[in-house]
Amino acid sequence: MARQPRLILPKQPHHILQRANDPQLIFRDDADYRQFLIWLKEAARFYKVAIHAYALLPTHLHLLATPPDEDSLAAMMQKIGRLYVPWYNAKYTRAGGLFEGRFRTAVVDTDRHFLMCSRFIELAPTREGQTPAPEDYAWSSYPHHAGLRPDPVITDHALFWALGNTPFQREAAYTELVQQGIASDELALIAASVRKGQPLGTDAFKRALEQQTQRRILPAKRGRPARKAGPVVAS
Repeated sequence: MARQPRLILPKQPHHILQRANDPQLIFRDDADYRQFLIWLKEAARFYKVAIHAYALLPTHLHLLATPPDEDSLAAMMQKIGRLYVPWYNAKYTRAGGLFEGRFRTAVVDTDRHFLMCSRFIELAPTREGQTPAPEDYAWSSYPHHAGLRPDPVITDHALFWALGNTPFQREAAYTELVQQGIASDELALIAASVRKGQPLGTDAFKRALEQQTQRRILPAKRGRPARKAGPVVAS
C-alpha cells in the first residue's frame, strides 16, 4: 500500500523530526553541529522557510518551521541532506545514508499549541540528559528566545512577539513559560503527533483541516450507524 502523502500546509507551522539510522550518530563533535546549522540557515533562506525553534541532538533533531508552499519543507530537508551527509561521510570515513528514511512532520495549531511545541523542542536536550538546563545547551534555539544570544537561524513567530512589547518582556515571558515545563500528557501528545504525522491541535482544528484538505484526520467512529426508528403504529 502506498504511503499517504505528508500533510503540509503553506504558511502553517510544522513540527519536524529527523532521526539517524539506528544506531548511527548525526553529530559527533561541535564542528558537526556548527556545519549543520550553517546549511540549515542557507537552505531555509533559499526555500523561504521560517525556522522558529530547533534542537539538535546526537541521534535526532527537531525543527519548528513555517513553509511558504507545499514543497519547500521537503526541498529544504533534501538540500541539507545532500550537503551534510557527504561531508559527514568524508569526515568520518564512512559510506551510506545517515538519516532514517523521510523526515516526520506534524502541522501545529498556531493558537493553542505553537508555544507548547516550541518549549517541547527546546527542552528536549534537558529531557534527554544532554544538559541540566536549557540555557546551557549550545545547539538549540532556547538561548535566542531567552535573550542570551541572537541566532541567525531563527525567524521569530508572531506569537513570540505577542509575549511582550519589548525584547526584554518577550524573553522574560518566554523564559517563565519554559521554567514551568510541560505536563506529561502534553509531552505524550506532541511526541505522538509528530511520530504518526498527525496534526497537533484541538478536534475543532482537525475538523477544519479535514474540510480544507479533503482527507480524513480524526479517527472514524466505530460501530454500525444507529438504525432509524420506524413509524409508531397505534394499537
